[in-house]
Amino acid sequence: MASDSEMSQSSKLESEEAAADTNPAWKGASKRRQKKAKETKKEARAKKEIFDTIIVGAGAAGIGVGIALAHSGVGNFVIIDRGSVGSSFESWPEETRFITPSFPSNSIGMLDLNSIAVGVSPAYNMRIEHPTGSEYAQHLQDLAEFFELPIRENAEVSQITNEDGVFSVETDDWTISSKNVIWAAGEFLYPRLEGFPGSELCRHTATLENYADLDGDDFLVIGGYESGVDAAYHLSKRGKKVTIFDKDDPWGLDTSDPSVSLSTFSYERMRDASFEDNVTLFAENAVSSIELVDGVYELKSEDGQVFKSKTQPLLASGFVGSHTLVSHLFEEREDGFPLLNERDESTKVPGMYLCGPSVRHDNHDFCFIFKFRQRFAVVAQSIASSLDIPTDEFVQAYRDWGMYLDDLSCCGQECLTC
Repeated sequence: MASDSEMSQSSKLESEEAAADTNPAWKGASKRRQKKAKETKKEARAKKEIFDTIIVGAGAAGIGVGIALAHSGVGNFVIIDRGSVGSSFESWPEETRFITPSFPSNSIGMLDLNSIAVGVSPAYNMRIEHPTGSEYAQHLQDLAEFFELPIRENAEVSQITNEDGVFSVETDDWTISSKNVIWAAGEFLYPRLEGFPGSELCRHTATLENYADLDGDDFLVIGGYESGVDAAYHLSKRGKKVTIFDKDDPWGLDTSDPSVSLSTFSYERMRDASFEDNVTLFAENAVSSIELVDGVYELKSEDGQVFKSKTQPLLASGFVGSHTLVSHLFEEREDGFPLLNERDESTKVPGMYLCGPSVRHDNHDFCFIFKFRQRFAVVAQSIASSLDIPTDEFVQAYRDWGMYLDDLSCCGQECLTC
């Protein structure tokens, strides 16, 4: 039996669909959802499991582009994930929250910053401004159920090959084929663990269940961007002393680009009394090495200083990303990220697409949901068009919601300083 909260979530999603029913992107969506799972299984069986598209990853990018693909008219697709829907968000430390605020601004044509679907507002559904990872995972699960997306969980991809324009995707117990593959496996489950001698002695923040259960009173944190500040905030609130080291100066950058600068949410936290009293920042001072000597961790910084703590140091050094697992299907940019064409498609293997925080174009970084969601419809249109599905109404509807970004000249504008 559904709980009151589950029924409330469902009714809110239904009311959002009703409110957006005249939107061409939603037109016919209800009927498509009712037949989608049945048709997908039937067509796959008839075609020996050949899909039009396979989406790898059931996080924000995978579910978001799946919804866009369905709205575009593509029905013969499947989403597969190594875990469950939203499992990467479930893996966040319990205290960690979204740095971007949710707000139900859809009624004035401004899509909620944390939304991955037109007309949907996580703020309205959850009544939460900065959701935790677990809360957002539940939101993704609600969306997947509401749109009846064809999903296979616990299917870890072991190999992707392409022969004569057809992709073969192998999991531990399933091999399927498709004309297109969208890689949307994200970053969080693939933390960056290297960088200096002794980094293996540290623990990455992505592996923590929570900060409340960490033993110790004196913490050394390597990395001062969002994850590092998040760790320092929660530890300092518990009276712990924290020293943060960063090779750059993320706390003093003079830019409004959230891909580079800290979020307003983090700056506010840094002004908290417990943060100011307990946290010491070392900007432009990279870590040279860490050693464990007689049960004490010794950190040597680039300027020659030595810092000691009995507590295991924390790595907040970011993520290498899952795109490294399919590097053979993409050419590589100078910064190591996949080289994409204007449709977010591989320049090396046609039909191989990328969605999510690893998308890069020129100097534009699509690392947050409110950025990379703007490319879902670009990918969906490309695939739908290749199947001779008309997309004009679909594209216009997504463009009206700010969910179709094909002109990158508007990116990179700085905010005015008053």
